[in-house]
Amino acid sequence: MIFTFQELIDVVVMTLAVGFIFMDVFRQTKYYYGLNWQDLKFSCMVTAPAIILHELMHKLAAVSFGLNATFHAAYEWLFLGIFLKLLGGFVFFVPGYVSMSGLIHPYQNLIISFAGPGTNLILYLASAGILKYKKISNKKHYSILVLTRYINGFLFILNMIPLPFFDGGHVFQSLIQIFF
Repeated sequence: MIFTFQELIDVVVMTLAVGFIFMDVFRQTKYYYGLNWQDLKFSCMVTAPAIILHELMHKLAAVSFGLNATFHAAYEWLFLGIFLKLLGGFVFFVPGYVSMSGLIHPYQNLIISFAGPGTNLILYLASAGILKYKKISNKKHYSILVLTRYINGFLFILNMIPLPFFDGGHVFQSLIQIFF
């Protein structure tokens, strides 16, 4: 089995937590404060795919190389994000990660590390292409596509920063190991 029951639970928890944290940012109803289920659902629809698919592609790339890989929700960070949202603030946080075990060669690390941001790039390009070449008359669908483009573009750029704790740092390190 590719996904464990715990991983599925982590996906659901992460989806709801991230949706809740960003619910006010992507609010669809006006003049409603508190927990609005429609706003939560909309926020989950626009934020969760970018984050979850990013992490799941890291996992699938690792598994394709025969490595053991497990998706995890970062419960401490999710709790901090929810806590700060309730206080009225915002924090940059990591909602999930993939742990791997096994011998990883630099070219494997390059592919595994780029799989997440590469997914965000594909989602960005797909939503940008649809917005550019197809007329979207449904306001909600248009909003979803605009936000999908924005979120995935942001996540791609952020994750490709060549610092050690970002995917871009792992990509850069792998390229150095391969070519030098």
